[in-house]
Amino acid sequence: MWRAARPDDDDRLVELCLGLYRDDPGPHPVGPAQMRATLATLRREPWRGRAVVAEVNGGLVGYALLISFWSNELGGEVCDIDELFVIPAHRGRGLATALFAAIDEGGLWPTPAVALALGTTPGNAAARRLYERLGFAPVGVSMVRRRSAV
Repeated sequence: MWRAARPDDDDRLVELCLGLYRDDPGPHPVGPAQMRATLATLRREPWRGRAVVAEVNGGLVGYALLISFWSNELGGEVCDIDELFVIPAHRGRGLATALFAAIDEGGLWPTPAVALALGTTPGNAAARRLYERLGFAPVGVSMVRRRSAV
């Protein structure tokens, strides 16, 4: 089912990431080099978060990027599901539900999180229905301003 990603998973993780941005393009598409940089950063600085993969019958069929941040408002560490993707052939089989259960149970996240957070593109109604069924609710409006390279 879900487990921490290993370096030998990286090529497949890049493929899965490209699948996410192909199926549900966001305002800032991610390419292979950026995904590899993210994976390297998470391994080098594990306090930032981790990549996890869904393995079914020996093949990787999904991934998630779990990112840590401290929330003053919520009073503790939040596990932000920055990206979540399951290949179409494996959707609707409970993999996303199993991911959130594993985070809640401490199997994929090292410390108790006070909350789980995630975002989705406005047009992804299927994802929103799933997240609402799992107890997520909209809170405020997230706004982002990209900075030029520093």
